[in-house]
Amino acid sequence: MLPALQTSPQASARPVSPALLGALALGIAGCAAPAGAWAQELSRPVVAEPMEQAPSAPPPAAEEQHIAFEADTVEYDQNAEQVTANGNVVLRRDQQSVRADTVTWNRQTGQIIASGDVRLVDQDGNQLFSDRIELTDALKTGMMENMLLVMREGGRLAALKGERIANGDVILSQAAYTGCDVVNEDGCPKKPTWRIVAKQVIYSDAKRRIRFKNARLELFGAIQVPLLGLTVSTDGHAVSGFLIPDLRSSPSNGIEVSQSYYWKIDENRDLTAGLSAYTKAAPMGSIQYRALTDKGAYQITGYATASNKIPIFGSSSNTVNDGVSAFRGYVFANGRFQFDENWSVTASIRRATDRTFLRRYDISRDDRLRSMVEVQRIGPDTYFSFAGYATQTMQAGRDQGLIPVAFPVVDYRHRFEDPVFGGKIETQLNTLGISRTDGQDTQRAFASAQWSLRRITGMGQEVTLTTLARGDVYHSDENAATSTVIYRGDPGWQTRAVALAAVDVKWPLVGEVFGGTQVFTPRVQLVASPTIRNLAVPNEDSRAIELETSNLFALNRFPGYDRIEDGVRFTYGFDWQFEAPRWRIKTTVGQSVRLNDKPTLLPNGTGLSGKVSDIVGRTEVRYRDFINVIHRFRIDKDSLAVRRNEFDAVFGNTRTYLELGYTKLNRDISQSIEDLQDREEVRAAGRIAFANYWSLFGSAVVNLTDRKEDPIYGSDGFQPLRTRLGAAYEDDCMQIAITWRRDYQATGDARKGNSFQIRFSLKNIGLR
Repeated sequence: MLPALQTSPQASARPVSPALLGALALGIAGCAAPAGAWAQELSRPVVAEPMEQAPSAPPPAAEEQHIAFEADTVEYDQNAEQVTANGNVVLRRDQQSVRADTVTWNRQTGQIIASGDVRLVDQDGNQLFSDRIELTDALKTGMMENMLLVMREGGRLAALKGERIANGDVILSQAAYTGCDVVNEDGCPKKPTWRIVAKQVIYSDAKRRIRFKNARLELFGAIQVPLLGLTVSTDGHAVSGFLIPDLRSSPSNGIEVSQSYYWKIDENRDLTAGLSAYTKAAPMGSIQYRALTDKGAYQITGYATASNKIPIFGSSSNTVNDGVSAFRGYVFANGRFQFDENWSVTASIRRATDRTFLRRYDISRDDRLRSMVEVQRIGPDTYFSFAGYATQTMQAGRDQGLIPVAFPVVDYRHRFEDPVFGGKIETQLNTLGISRTDGQDTQRAFASAQWSLRRITGMGQEVTLTTLARGDVYHSDENAATSTVIYRGDPGWQTRAVALAAVDVKWPLVGEVFGGTQVFTPRVQLVASPTIRNLAVPNEDSRAIELETSNLFALNRFPGYDRIEDGVRFTYGFDWQFEAPRWRIKTTVGQSVRLNDKPTLLPNGTGLSGKVSDIVGRTEVRYRDFINVIHRFRIDKDSLAVRRNEFDAVFGNTRTYLELGYTKLNRDISQSIEDLQDREEVRAAGRIAFANYWSLFGSAVVNLTDRKEDPIYGSDGFQPLRTRLGAAYEDDCMQIAITWRRDYQATGDARKGNSFQIRFSLKNIGLR
């Protein structure tokens, strides 16, 4: 109950009847209605700070719910049975609150009116500003005038008036909505970039949704586009509806218009269905289903169409009709499930009907699609994995029958807690099955044990001792189908024993220099291993071998298990790091030397074939977040020729930046080693922002490989692969981008030529 007439200058916090509480709660939810007359009301200044002098929320009562109440004065007219609270009226319950100059409650009619600079905050954090709100204690109807709803997610909704109907919905008249800022950087009102105006808006309190009727989208205060239907949420959750169409053109499909519909099935499930229409091809449908469960999440994406498919081998036709019409499509599904703190399952499926579908419809430019499934158990000292992998090639010149399927792939590791001779022991069991429909099949299994001991000496050196023992069993057949001889191995059953020992010493030296701090760390390593039967077993996972800083001090510088570097080698180098205000420099340089003259299986051009290796290094220079430069190199130890030269640099900030990249692989390696051919490439990308919201962007990839470097590749030394240019407008609530792209390589029905795309997105209305 509200108290009787108060004469004190300020009433204390007191409980209020459930009827008044319910009415205020309804008003708070009903505030979901929009604001006053139109755009000028959207720009109305509001107070975002918490209400001053708001009383704390009262503790829950056993029988009836109360709200905390405070006002300058409270009067009670016994004849009219009307309670009037005046001056800084503040009411609060849980996360809901209301402030007004005056609140009146007629106990006879049950009518409640809040007037004068009314501000309501609902449980979702949305704020309603109004001149007057009228409610009944039964919460059946309500009236609001000249209102503005400021949503927590950033949108604003204004309307001239609102009325609550019997089912609890609020009907708003002459409404306007925008997701844009309505003030500039100086805090002065500005016209929003876009707004939606509607004759009628329906707000559902239960669903937290706002639905527009007879609506139009107004851009830059001039352009108006009719909207067939639009729904906006007030709690930040997604809602069902049509997405903004995509418009593009390509030499393969002509002009394309894509329209998608988003269906929010449940709080943890949704589905997006799309249809793309083309002037030079049949329509294509797409669908994406996503779900989140208590164990994990997964998604399924699919594309389907029927179009003319040109064979990719030896075709030079430029007409669509030369192909054969057939069903074409692509499916991509992946997910991960965590059953408990240790066990998990990860799976992914990627499959296309043909090799040019993804490129023709600009879905992906991957040159291979990998499908996999893996069951994992990760414990404090153990690791177990059971997996399988299958790959579909998208390259025109590759035979799918020679692409391996890896199943099963089993890996188990255990780390023992109790030290042995002061060091740690880790054991490993591993199996691998490789099968090909038209090529070599290989099965492998091995067991290993590794002991390592790490100590810090009194002078600060870090010394690590390592020993490894391993036994391998292989079986292979159809070995002659592998074109590279050194990859084949001997057919049938083969066994191999592996043993190595290593000592690694680092000595960090710290000091001050050039106004900063430097850490200079010389490092030496000695690794010894007896002769290993490498060529007797197949090489499935250790083919792309090249000396670089990432494997310079590795126990085995091959990337996999099938090849082990034997003999005795001594590796030396250093790490240097310098840090100063705004600057950071890191560099690594090193080289290795074999201590015997035994022949090596490493081919010429890898940097490791001679007694003395090439020199490798990596340097990174960073200045704040404005400059980041990385350089990698490998220098021939005899001729000092640069065998590998990679340069990547980024200059600028998130709005204006320039990215440059250059790669030259001058391995001078035999043409029979298919995985290690020479390449030269330059890359560039950048964006220039200007006039607050505008930007120009572009990128290019150019192949500089010539016939001397790779006669099979057929490049003439300057071959653009892709170029892209575009312009974009992006402010706080809208993005428009126009992009031109040119592809210089054609593969089957994925033609080369110019493509154009227009993208348009609005903020806070669920449209992309």
